[in-house]
Amino acid sequence: MKDYFAHKADAYEQNAARVNNVHTIADAILEKITYDKTHTHLMDFGSGTGLLTSQIAPYVRKITTVDVSASMNEALKAKCDTMPCEIAMLELDLVNTEIQEQFDGVISSMTIHHVEDVPALFHKFYHLLKSGGTIALADLDKEDGSFHKEDTGVFHFGFEQDTFASWAKQAGFEDINIEIVSVAKKPYGEYPIFLLTGRKP
Repeated sequence: MKDYFAHKADAYEQNAARVNNVHTIADAILEKITYDKTHTHLMDFGSGTGLLTSQIAPYVRKITTVDVSASMNEALKAKCDTMPCEIAMLELDLVNTEIQEQFDGVISSMTIHHVEDVPALFHKFYHLLKSGGTIALADLDKEDGSFHKEDTGVFHFGFEQDTFASWAKQAGFEDINIEIVSVAKKPYGEYPIFLLTGRKP
Protein backbone atom coordinates (compact mmCIF):
# COMPACT_ATOMS: atom_id res chain seq x y z
CA MET A 1 0.00 0.00 0.00
CA LYS A 2 1.37 3.42 -0.95
CA ASP A 3 2.37 5.69 1.94
CA TYR A 4 0.90 8.98 0.76
CA PHE A 5 2.40 10.82 3.71
CA ALA A 6 6.00 9.57 3.44
CA HIS A 7 7.29 12.98 2.35
CA LYS A 8 5.08 14.91 4.78
CA ALA A 9 5.52 13.18 8.13
CA ASP A 10 8.68 15.00 9.29
CA ALA A 11 7.22 18.45 8.73
CA TYR A 12 3.59 17.60 9.48
CA GLU A 13 3.44 19.42 12.81
CA GLN A 14 5.32 22.50 11.59
CA ASN A 15 2.05 23.72 10.09
CA ALA A 16 0.69 25.96 12.88
CA ALA A 17 -2.79 26.14 11.38
CA ARG A 18 -3.04 22.34 11.30
CA VAL A 19 -1.88 22.04 14.91
CA ASN A 20 -4.30 24.72 16.11
CA ASN A 21 -7.14 23.08 14.22
CA VAL A 22 -6.55 19.75 15.98
CA HIS A 23 -6.43 21.54 19.35
CA THR A 24 -9.86 23.00 18.57
CA ILE A 25 -11.20 19.58 17.55
CA ALA A 26 -9.81 18.00 20.73
CA ASP A 27 -11.46 20.70 22.87
CA ALA A 28 -14.78 20.02 21.13
CA ILE A 29 -14.44 16.26 21.72
CA LEU A 30 -13.71 16.80 25.42
CA GLU A 31 -16.71 19.12 25.68
CA LYS A 32 -19.04 16.52 24.21
CA ILE A 33 -17.75 13.31 25.77
CA THR A 34 -16.47 12.48 29.24
CA TYR A 35 -13.57 10.07 29.54
CA ASP A 36 -12.26 8.32 32.65
CA LYS A 37 -8.52 8.57 33.38
CA THR A 38 -8.61 5.29 35.30
CA HIS A 39 -10.47 3.12 32.81
CA THR A 40 -11.05 4.61 29.34
CA HIS A 41 -9.30 2.89 26.42
CA LEU A 42 -9.74 4.72 23.11
CA MET A 43 -8.83 4.02 19.51
CA ASP A 44 -7.47 6.98 17.53
CA PHE A 45 -8.27 6.12 13.92
CA GLY A 46 -5.88 7.73 11.46
CA SER A 47 -3.65 8.90 14.27
CA GLY A 48 -0.88 10.28 12.04
CA THR A 49 1.87 11.91 14.09
CA GLY A 50 -0.31 11.82 17.19
CA LEU A 51 -1.66 15.37 17.21
CA LEU A 52 -5.09 14.33 18.47
CA THR A 53 -3.72 11.49 20.61
CA SER A 54 -1.51 13.89 22.56
CA GLN A 55 -4.43 16.24 23.26
CA ILE A 56 -6.73 13.49 24.56
CA ALA A 57 -4.07 11.42 26.34
CA PRO A 58 -4.23 13.29 29.69
CA TYR A 59 -7.89 12.29 30.08
CA VAL A 60 -7.74 8.53 29.42
CA ARG A 61 -5.95 5.40 30.59
CA LYS A 62 -4.85 4.13 27.17
CA ILE A 63 -5.02 5.00 23.47
CA THR A 64 -4.50 2.50 20.68
CA THR A 65 -3.42 4.37 17.56
CA VAL A 66 -4.30 3.06 14.11
CA ASP A 67 -2.65 4.33 10.93
CA VAL A 68 -1.56 2.76 7.64
CA SER A 69 1.31 5.24 7.14
CA ALA A 70 4.67 3.86 8.30
CA SER A 71 6.26 7.32 8.17
CA MET A 72 3.53 8.90 10.30
CA ASN A 73 3.80 6.03 12.78
CA GLU A 74 7.57 6.57 13.03
CA ALA A 75 6.96 10.22 13.94
CA LEU A 76 4.43 9.17 16.58
CA LYS A 77 6.66 6.42 17.99
CA ALA A 78 9.31 9.03 18.79
CA LYS A 79 6.82 10.77 21.10
CA CYS A 80 5.18 7.80 22.81
CA ASP A 81 7.33 7.97 25.94
CA THR A 82 6.22 11.53 26.61
CA MET A 83 2.49 10.79 26.37
CA PRO A 84 0.57 10.98 29.67
CA CYS A 85 -1.25 7.69 29.05
CA GLU A 86 -0.41 4.21 27.81
CA ILE A 87 -0.01 4.02 24.01
CA ALA A 88 -0.34 0.96 21.78
CA MET A 89 0.31 1.34 18.05
CA LEU A 90 -1.25 -0.61 15.18
CA GLU A 91 -0.07 -0.14 11.60
CA LEU A 92 -2.89 -1.58 9.54
CA ASP A 93 -5.87 -0.98 7.25
CA LEU A 94 -8.72 -1.08 9.75
CA VAL A 95 -11.53 -1.67 7.25
CA ASN A 96 -9.91 -4.90 6.01
CA THR A 97 -8.41 -6.15 9.27
CA GLU A 98 -10.05 -7.99 12.14
CA ILE A 99 -9.19 -6.79 15.65
CA GLN A 100 -10.30 -8.82 18.66
CA GLU A 101 -10.03 -6.02 21.21
CA GLN A 102 -12.97 -3.79 22.16
CA PHE A 103 -12.73 -0.11 23.05
CA ASP A 104 -14.56 2.46 25.16
CA GLY A 105 -14.45 4.98 22.34
CA VAL A 106 -13.14 5.85 18.88
CA ILE A 107 -11.75 9.29 18.06
CA SER A 108 -10.62 10.51 14.65
CA SER A 109 -9.54 13.78 13.08
CA MET A 110 -9.50 14.51 9.34
CA THR A 111 -8.99 10.89 8.29
CA ILE A 112 -12.29 9.49 7.09
CA HIS A 113 -12.24 11.29 3.73
CA HIS A 114 -9.26 9.00 2.96
CA VAL A 115 -11.48 5.91 3.43
CA GLU A 116 -13.37 4.60 0.40
CA ASP A 117 -16.20 2.68 2.09
CA VAL A 118 -17.31 4.89 4.97
CA PRO A 119 -20.53 2.98 5.84
CA ALA A 120 -18.39 -0.16 6.29
CA LEU A 121 -16.06 1.83 8.54
CA PHE A 122 -18.97 2.88 10.77
CA HIS A 123 -20.02 -0.77 11.09
CA LYS A 124 -16.42 -1.64 12.01
CA PHE A 125 -16.38 1.08 14.69
CA TYR A 126 -19.67 -0.22 16.09
CA HIS A 127 -18.29 -3.76 16.24
CA LEU A 128 -15.10 -2.57 18.00
CA LEU A 129 -16.91 -0.67 20.75
CA LYS A 130 -18.13 -1.93 24.08
CA SER A 131 -21.77 -1.30 24.94
CA GLY A 132 -22.05 2.38 25.87
CA GLY A 133 -18.93 3.17 23.84
CA THR A 134 -18.70 6.45 21.97
CA ILE A 135 -17.50 7.83 18.65
CA ALA A 136 -16.12 11.34 18.15
CA LEU A 137 -15.22 11.80 14.49
CA ALA A 138 -14.08 15.10 12.95
CA ASP A 139 -13.89 15.60 9.21
CA LEU A 140 -14.38 18.05 6.37
CA ASP A 141 -17.72 19.50 5.50
CA LYS A 142 -18.54 19.04 1.82
CA GLU A 143 -15.98 20.96 -0.28
CA ASP A 144 -15.13 21.48 -3.95
CA GLY A 145 -11.99 19.35 -4.02
CA SER A 146 -9.59 22.25 -3.51
CA PHE A 147 -8.68 21.32 0.09
CA HIS A 148 -6.05 18.79 -1.05
CA LYS A 149 -3.62 20.25 -3.55
CA GLU A 150 -1.74 16.95 -3.89
CA ASP A 151 -2.60 13.27 -4.08
CA THR A 152 -2.94 11.91 -0.55
CA GLY A 153 -5.34 9.10 -1.37
CA VAL A 154 -8.54 11.13 -1.05
CA PHE A 155 -11.86 9.39 -1.78
CA HIS A 156 -14.26 12.13 -0.64
CA PHE A 157 -14.25 15.92 -0.98
CA GLY A 158 -15.65 16.21 2.51
CA PHE A 159 -19.13 15.00 3.44
CA GLU A 160 -22.70 16.20 3.59
CA GLN A 161 -23.45 16.22 7.32
CA ASP A 162 -26.84 14.53 6.91
CA THR A 163 -25.30 11.69 4.90
CA PHE A 164 -22.46 11.23 7.39
CA ALA A 165 -24.91 11.15 10.32
CA SER A 166 -27.16 8.68 8.48
CA TRP A 167 -24.25 6.25 8.06
CA ALA A 168 -23.68 6.36 11.83
CA LYS A 169 -27.36 5.72 12.44
CA GLN A 170 -27.47 2.83 9.96
CA ALA A 171 -24.54 1.22 11.79
CA GLY A 172 -26.58 1.29 15.03
CA PHE A 173 -25.32 4.39 16.81
CA GLU A 174 -27.66 6.49 18.96
CA ASP A 175 -27.52 9.99 20.49
CA ILE A 176 -25.97 11.22 17.26
CA ASN A 177 -24.93 14.87 17.16
CA ILE A 178 -23.10 16.65 14.35
CA GLU A 179 -22.01 20.27 14.20
CA ILE A 180 -19.26 22.52 12.85
CA VAL A 181 -16.50 22.86 15.46
CA SER A 182 -13.57 24.33 13.52
CA VAL A 183 -12.52 25.93 10.24
CA ALA A 184 -9.35 24.96 8.39
CA LYS A 185 -7.94 28.15 6.89
CA LYS A 186 -5.81 27.89 3.77
CA PRO A 187 -4.48 30.70 1.54
CA TYR A 188 -7.10 29.80 -1.06
CA GLY A 189 -10.13 29.20 1.13
CA GLU A 190 -11.75 28.29 4.43
CA TYR A 191 -13.00 24.76 5.04
CA PRO A 192 -15.48 24.02 7.85
CA ILE A 193 -14.86 20.89 9.91
CA PHE A 194 -17.64 19.05 11.70
CA LEU A 195 -17.58 16.75 14.69
CA LEU A 196 -19.96 13.80 14.84
CA THR A 197 -20.53 12.14 18.21
CA GLY A 198 -22.63 9.09 18.95
CA ARG A 199 -23.03 6.16 21.32
CA LYS A 200 -23.38 2.41 20.96
CA PRO A 201 -26.39 1.32 23.05
